[in-house]
Amino acid sequence: MITNTTQRRAAEGSKPLSLRLNYRAQRYLFIYLMLGIPVLYFLLTRLYPILYSFNISFREWDVLSPEKPFIGWANYSSLLEDEAFRKSLKNTFLYVVVGIPGQLAAGLFVALLLQNVKRLRGFFRTVYFIPYITSIVAVSWIFRWLLMPNGWINGQLLSLGLPAQPFLQSPDQAPYVIALSMIWQSVGFQMLIFLTGLEGIPKMYHEAAHIDGANAWHRFRYITVPLLNPIILFSAVIAGISYLQSFAHIVSMTQDGGPLNSTRTLVYHIYKLAFKSFDMGSASAATVVLFVIILAFTLLQLKILDRKFEY
Repeated sequence: MITNTTQRRAAEGSKPLSLRLNYRAQRYLFIYLMLGIPVLYFLLTRLYPILYSFNISFREWDVLSPEKPFIGWANYSSLLEDEAFRKSLKNTFLYVVVGIPGQLAAGLFVALLLQNVKRLRGFFRTVYFIPYITSIVAVSWIFRWLLMPNGWINGQLLSLGLPAQPFLQSPDQAPYVIALSMIWQSVGFQMLIFLTGLEGIPKMYHEAAHIDGANAWHRFRYITVPLLNPIILFSAVIAGISYLQSFAHIVSMTQDGGPLNSTRTLVYHIYKLAFKSFDMGSASAATVVLFVIILAFTLLQLKILDRKFEY
């Protein structure tokens, strides 16, 4: 009888432990399930298409033919021989070289001005940020209207006695005009990021430097810029990826990457190959090239700009 009572008590004492273990298992199951769903979504919508693009780039891919023969590096060789591809690659790097410094400099300049504003700071932030959340198509069409041969800007130039400019009709001016529209639309985003970074810099650093006799330029050069390095790195990486993937501004302002392919970018060239020429093999090869460029450019930026400063 004593043995039966002991066994019964032991069984009753083991039930709460069993329940706790079951609850713990259920909790971890829920956690891993919630984490697994986004991972699965990423694998299906991001990683799988990338790997599939690699596969297509090595094949002669005709959307109307069931046969997809393996042709090796032929698609990549044809890209290198394509003048339009080389031109689009050159234009893409032009946007990167012009756009990133211009965007960062303009955003930092506006942020420095707003940092010293005591009244209506929220109003000015909103005004500068509105273009960033405005439709790219709307912004591009406004610039296109302003820069028409008989547009407002040429009207002002003529009123000042200056000659009218071709702007989007000129192969020399069109890429820089489009880069300017991209910079203008992104200033608000960069301003907000830089303003957040500036407000995180302790004022005592500037006060101590001012007491030691440092002027405004020296405080900016040796205190503000080094402490903003993480912000600069983040902004440069985001801007670099954005300019390497430029598409909407080009389509909206030039429609065909003209004049004379002077504004055609790599993404627009991929679009033309895939959905105009239906050459999926070459389009996938160009996509792989773009993927490698973005990856290499991002790693290069992280290597060059990532610096540690301590005060």
